[in-house]
Amino acid sequence: MNGDLDSKRASALGALAKLDSLIVAVSGGVDSAVLLALATEALGARRVVAATGLSASLPGADLDDARRVADHVGVRHELVPTHELENEAYRANRGDRCFHCRTELFRVLRGLSDRFPGSSLAYGAIKDDLADDRPGMEAARQHGVLAPLLEAGMTKEDVRALARERQLPVAERPAAACLASRIPVGTEVTDDRLRRVELAEAALRRLGFRRFRVRYHGDLARLELDADGARRIASPSSRARVLEAVRAAGFRWVTEDLAGYRGELALLEGARALTGPKRSGGQ
Repeated sequence: MNGDLDSKRASALGALAKLDSLIVAVSGGVDSAVLLALATEALGARRVVAATGLSASLPGADLDDARRVADHVGVRHELVPTHELENEAYRANRGDRCFHCRTELFRVLRGLSDRFPGSSLAYGAIKDDLADDRPGMEAARQHGVLAPLLEAGMTKEDVRALARERQLPVAERPAAACLASRIPVGTEVTDDRLRRVELAEAALRRLGFRRFRVRYHGDLARLELDADGARRIASPSSRARVLEAVRAAGFRWVTEDLAGYRGELALLEGARALTGPKRSGGQ
């Protein structure tokens, strides 16, 4: 491990060690997994709780990963239902959906304070997140949620290195986002649409695809595939299996996006088109 990362790690551990106890919002991703591991190192397993919001937009695979991480680190894992779909502003998906989603998540996680008095609440924001327009970060600020990795200046490269060092089960997991990110900005988020996307993505995962997105466009599913996925689907037999699986999830038509896999870049571009350029100070 290089000296710069050692310094960042020491900074994060020092800040965490000052807390009485901590609730860590765990999504199943690498960032929150590393935060949970560092918090446990700084405070001990008895003073740390992993918490995951149970939402229609949380893929089942992500929930499984969150459970595996909590078990690997050896801390208690709380599952707390969230109700963002009851919020009209969230469903409207106008570009600030993440703000309403995170607001609901942090609200329900704050409710755990009744069972774990004196606990602070933290989430796995990192330095790379500042480059994007992230309304969820504004929700975190408004709710006083700590971001120890961000404060320590950690990047995605840093958390990957720490995850590998600690042999976390998600160390090599590709970047992910909630299922609602597959629905274009301006299109209403509904439970049925989230379910169709999840079923289609789960089917592709079973077929061996690793880095991809299934984008919702009504009866049409637009597949963003990485280079390996594009090679796979070029095979007539593989293409037939993909068609069958995605149609079984509730889509009528299936198309491949020739631009390939772009992660959440398309989502951010869509949000900016509706909300305008990033404001000074960001979100």
